[in-house]
Amino acid sequence: MSSPREVLAAHSKSFALAGKLLPTACRDEAAVLYAWCRRGDDAIDHGDPARAAERLGLLRAELASVYAGEPQADPLLNAFQRLVLTRQIPEAYPRALLDGFAMDLGDVRVATLAELLLYAYRVAGVVGLMMCHVLGVSEARAKRHAAHLGMAMQLTNICRDVQEDWQRRRLYLPQEMLLEAGAPALSAKLGRPLPREAGAALANTVRRLLDLAESYYRSGDAGLRWLSPRAALSVRAARLVYSAIGREIVRRDCDVFRGRASVSAAQKAWLVVRAALSEGTARLVASGRRAFRLPFGARSGLTSEFVASLPGGEHEQPRLFDV
Repeated sequence: MSSPREVLAAHSKSFALAGKLLPTACRDEAAVLYAWCRRGDDAIDHGDPARAAERLGLLRAELASVYAGEPQADPLLNAFQRLVLTRQIPEAYPRALLDGFAMDLGDVRVATLAELLLYAYRVAGVVGLMMCHVLGVSEARAKRHAAHLGMAMQLTNICRDVQEDWQRRRLYLPQEMLLEAGAPALSAKLGRPLPREAGAALANTVRRLLDLAESYYRSGDAGLRWLSPRAALSVRAARLVYSAIGREIVRRDCDVFRGRASVSAAQKAWLVVRAALSEGTARLVASGRRAFRLPFGARSGLTSEFVASLPGGEHEQPRLFDV
């Protein structure tokens, strides 16, 4: 069985690179968290699709057992149990992640931007919240920024993987945005080849989502002041690599038919240098930085009722999406 660090190195070169910048203790715990999340993701995405709901049920049962304090024979579940106990990670967070996995069952069609942001919160925003515990962040105001950073990365992933997701019968681009862009019936064509005549509408929607992701990235930046210098350097490096993927997509005119956008090893090395320089500068001006506010509101469809419905109860920050 692969160790958590081996799982991280095999599945995410960007996060593995950022992880090397963390202090050793945090690095190991972050790897455990990543490996547990990856285990769940793989359980849904691999194997017989008809039994994916059954596998999700098993994941929920495992999580309940972990938080009940029951002995875990599986080494990863044992390590994850130690992590959530030591770092006092609320069960609401990993439970929300599994709720996000549930949104991936069957054919995926996302109707609205609000639905997409809920999905991004569940599958990535709560990972940012769990990382707050791993990195020892005690400032409550940092949580919203951590969730935003995770959501920004997920939006970038979605924009990068449009064609790949389509082949898996998943369309995460909101139908309301595709309608505005001129592709109203695209979701009805899942299961067929992605139509090239929809290229302009897809590009338009991808560009809009990447613009939104940049707003969330900037919010994530505003939360780095509550991290230790080493942790902030690591998170900033991961952020710069992911946002560079978004810029590469834009450089390609957001053409989803041009294959998966990526960042070269040389670019990543430069981005780590940039992260170090940016972090040094940010530390000098942190005391004068004001709270970040996202530049959109009711038009996104994010109502106060929607925010109140997010999983996590008392553990959630109010106005998570700044509506």
